[in-house]
Amino acid sequence: MRDELQLFTPSQVNQYIKGFMDQDRLLSGLLVRGELSNYKTYPSGHHYFSLKDSAGSLRCVMFRGDAASLRFRPQNGMQVVAAGRITVFPRDGQYQLYCVRLIPEGVGDLHLAFEQLKEKLYREGLFDPERKKPIPRFPNTIALITSPAGAAVRDMLRILRARWPMAAVKILPVRVQGEGAAQEIAAAIRWACENRAADLIITGRGGGSMEDLWAFNEEIVARAIDQADIPVISAVGHEPDVTISDFVADLRAATPSNAAELAVPDQSEIRAGLRTCGERMASGMRARLDRERRTLNRLSASRAMTEPASYFKEKRLLLDYESGRLVHAMERTVGIQRERLAKLAAALDAMSPLKVLGRGYSIARKGDGTIISSVRDAEPGEKFRLRVADGELDCAVSPTPEEHGEIGMI
Repeated sequence: MRDELQLFTPSQVNQYIKGFMDQDRLLSGLLVRGELSNYKTYPSGHHYFSLKDSAGSLRCVMFRGDAASLRFRPQNGMQVVAAGRITVFPRDGQYQLYCVRLIPEGVGDLHLAFEQLKEKLYREGLFDPERKKPIPRFPNTIALITSPAGAAVRDMLRILRARWPMAAVKILPVRVQGEGAAQEIAAAIRWACENRAADLIITGRGGGSMEDLWAFNEEIVARAIDQADIPVISAVGHEPDVTISDFVADLRAATPSNAAELAVPDQSEIRAGLRTCGERMASGMRARLDRERRTLNRLSASRAMTEPASYFKEKRLLLDYESGRLVHAMERTVGIQRERLAKLAAALDAMSPLKVLGRGYSIARKGDGTIISSVRDAEPGEKFRLRVADGELDCAVSPTPEEHGEIGMI
């Protein structure tokens, strides 16, 4: 008789398969190579994607804690190697790869992350020359944002003191590698700007591997340098080393020692320049004194200095000459105007009514001054004044016989 089959629920089956898979040593830790597909990041911070090849695909998940260690941005179509374990999610019975690390195939994850961030910031314009702030010629205060215990800070201090001891130097100690280093560097840059702690910032460290220098490849540091209103010199590693901070900074130095040389002038060169300027000024002053002395000697020997009265005599003769010219010109002008006045007076006299009266004519005016020019302008008995050559007569209009049709005067 056949044994009776055992009855299970779906969740029990899923739990059984999960336990079976969790005990498999191969599935508990394996590497899977494939192409990223359907890559999504959820607000929870978890990453979901699939790995596929030409024959199949595998669902994968990377939880927030593991995803935080990603150095690059995964993108669909990218060939990667995923490390993790395969098990079943009991709720839906789907098995998937629980990824703990994702490595781009062909290049290291650090190199890929570097290139991705470089391309992103370049497209945003953070590397544009127009954004670079000028480095002060003679900084009063310099802030060194670096490790206080490294050889780099000692080299910078030594060079700064030798080249330009007039500048004050402030050390803002930070970690320059390891977890949290990038956040400390960015925070120190922001603090220096908010508190106007310096005229110039130098941030960097000595040489090391790409992993050692990685804090200066973090986006948070690049953004802090870009947003700083104080000029920043990036001095990371040795001359061949290049970081994102170098591209964003206002000036890139090959080494920390080189940064100190670029930050301040050499006092010996300044002194030599001042001596040269002083010598040129003294030479120029002597040459000018010689020219002025020659000018003074020439003026001292002039007639105006040896015979001062002769100058006034010449000016007095010139004054007499000009006075004569002025009087002659005024006399001519007065004569011309006098002749013109006589002509105008003669013309006016010829047009005078008094001339007419002198020839025996007279002018009759009413009391209101109206001239009587016709017998119709006066009424019988109306009084009027008659102007003759030597005076005026009071007159009145008297009627005359009607048959004559005239008006008489009395």
